[in-house]
Amino acid sequence: MRVSKEAAAASRARIVAAASRLLRERGIEATSIADVMAAAGLTHGGFYRHFGSKDDLVAAALGAAFAGHAERFAERRAAQGAQDALRAYVEEYLSPEHVARPDRGCPVAALGAEAGRGSAEVCAAFARGVEETIARFVSAAPPGTDAAAARAAAIRRLATMVGAVIVARGVGPGALGEEVLAACAETRDRAPTP
Repeated sequence: MRVSKEAAAASRARIVAAASRLLRERGIEATSIADVMAAAGLTHGGFYRHFGSKDDLVAAALGAAFAGHAERFAERRAAQGAQDALRAYVEEYLSPEHVARPDRGCPVAALGAEAGRGSAEVCAAFARGVEETIARFVSAAPPGTDAAAARAAAIRRLATMVGAVIVARGVGPGALGEEVLAACAETRDRAPTP
């Protein structure tokens, strides 16, 4: 039985959404194609109608995860302005809720180490997402900020945020994780500076 293009696109979107969530929750190596297909409500045999390989799926899932963060930032930017949107993003990022829910969180904090050991396709998808994140941070720099200085500040901010979340997840719930988040939260109040 032939599946319509619309049904195939809907199935692919379900697979990508399930993969995006599971990969961030469990990691790349710990998430199988069978896990993703079951979470999407589809049979394992249909996977190769949509993707050429697991790396193809991981790249698509990374793209979707980064796109979700970009959409939320864009919505905030439209409603609040660039600098307030960035402050809200940083506050949400450095929250206990983000630490507790990697499946909904930033793919950099959830998958950075694994993506770096992945295929060229996975690394490229990850790098695109990181570049887009840096560009969003740069776009929130105060008017007149030197472009190179704004980019360097954006990279420092992202690295601080990601590191804080990784450490807070690593130490588990409790006072130390909260202390790590609080110590790094000052990035939300600092304007990008060289």
